[in-house]
Amino acid sequence: MIDHITIEVSDLAKSKLFYEKAFAPLDYSLAFGKEGVFWAFDVGNGCLFEIQSTGEKPPLTHLHVAFRAKSKAEVDAFHHAALKAGAADNGAPGPRPDYAEYYYACFVLDPDGYNIEAMINEA
Repeated sequence: MIDHITIEVSDLAKSKLFYEKAFAPLDYSLAFGKEGVFWAFDVGNGCLFEIQSTGEKPPLTHLHVAFRAKSKAEVDAFHHAALKAGAADNGAPGPRPDYAEYYYACFVLDPDGYNIEAMINEA
C-alpha cells in the first residue's frame, strides 16, 4: 500500500492554495508541513499527498513514493533487493525520529532517479 507521494512544485504557496481548494470537495485537508519547505494533505486511510519546494522551473520530473511495509525486516529486505536490482542508495534502513517517533525507513533512487521509500511507522 502506498503511504504517501511527494511531488515537487515550482511555487509552493500557489500549489498549497490550489490543493486546499481542489481537495475541499473530497474532504481532504492540510495535515502538517513547514512554511517554505513542504505541505502534507491527509487524503484518507492514513495516506498523505505531499508537495515540496523546488528551485527548478516546470516541467518538473521529481517524484517521491513511499510504500508501507509490514515490519522493519521488510524495509531492510526491500532496500537490499532494490540495491541488488540496480537502485542507488539514498538512505540506508533505519529510524527516522525527525519524521515520527516510530518511523523506520529506507530510500533508494530508481533507474530514473525517483526517490522510492519503504517505511513502517509502528512501535
